[in-house]
Amino acid sequence: MARTRATPTDPAAPVLARMSTLDRFLPVWIILAMVAGLALGRFVPDVRDWLEAVKIDGTSLPIAAGLLAMMYPVLAKVRYEEIGHLARDRRMMWLSLVLNWVVGPALMFALAWAFLPDEPAYRTGLIVVGLARCIAMVLIWNDLARGDREAAALLVAVNSIFQIAAYALLGTFYLKILPGWLGWQTQDVDFSMWGITKAVLIFLGIPLAAGYLTRRIGIRRVGAERYEQRFLPRIGPIALYGLLFTIVVMFALQGETITGEPLTVARIALPLLAYFALMWTISFWASRRAGLGYDRTATVAFTAAGNNFELAIAVAIGMWGVTSGQALAGVVGPLIEVPVLVALVYVALWLRRRMLAAPTTT
Repeated sequence: MARTRATPTDPAAPVLARMSTLDRFLPVWIILAMVAGLALGRFVPDVRDWLEAVKIDGTSLPIAAGLLAMMYPVLAKVRYEEIGHLARDRRMMWLSLVLNWVVGPALMFALAWAFLPDEPAYRTGLIVVGLARCIAMVLIWNDLARGDREAAALLVAVNSIFQIAAYALLGTFYLKILPGWLGWQTQDVDFSMWGITKAVLIFLGIPLAAGYLTRRIGIRRVGAERYEQRFLPRIGPIALYGLLFTIVVMFALQGETITGEPLTVARIALPLLAYFALMWTISFWASRRAGLGYDRTATVAFTAAGNNFELAIAVAIGMWGVTSGQALAGVVGPLIEVPVLVALVYVALWLRRRMLAAPTTT
């Protein structure tokens, strides 16, 4: 009997086979972009002058364009029109908000200080990553893990909008107020609440508005099916190109620091690795304790564990510059997040099989 070939959208296909080529090899593309950036910085010493030739409010125009390109396609995927339906399961909504905006930032704050007490720039960069909550990329992990697709889209929409109001406030709290209460040294953390707010408004507010308008106008003109199946796949790679361009630029400008301190990336990676594993485990456990079924448990876990590293990179560059340690910490984020969350998809599917095989009690 001939075997049928699994397609990327086939639920029976292996996890990696159900990912697009771009998503499947994202860590590889990031590593290649890092290498290309280091080579560019070494052999084209004038790259800094070229990038800084045109600036907007202190940010290089090419870099700003790359940051906006990272955000727009993923925000055009969010189903804003279905946010009102989330009220059907208030338990899931409140659990997601608590995990995303209380547990997640607090956990990253603790890990950043535990692993990098002597590296304020990298520590701050990690905290900035922890404050940037789930973005549309978590829809990929949720689909692969057989989570609730509609619930995931709604949670991403709610958290994307919530970030506009909450990010700067939480940034001030975790970067300045809380360390001050604990008596920890924070004089080396130079930032302003307005600076963070401005970066969020520019690099999240603009693509969020553009994504919302694109979706609304696109569905009205071509219909939901054509918009989802034809338009979104065409603009999707733009986000990856923007990310890779930003990484090339950052490593071109930071090559001397990176090659001179080879353990830097490893020190940043360890707390990130611990964060993604712990955050997912805590969220999965809390969702099961709250009585959610597997599909919504997986959805809450992945939307809580996934971070908006695009926004974190944008805020770090906007606040501290492209050559800052904060920005470098943001770039390491997706390098660690992608393989860890792919591994957690396998864990989720294993738990799903156990939960479905468990006998029901009457």
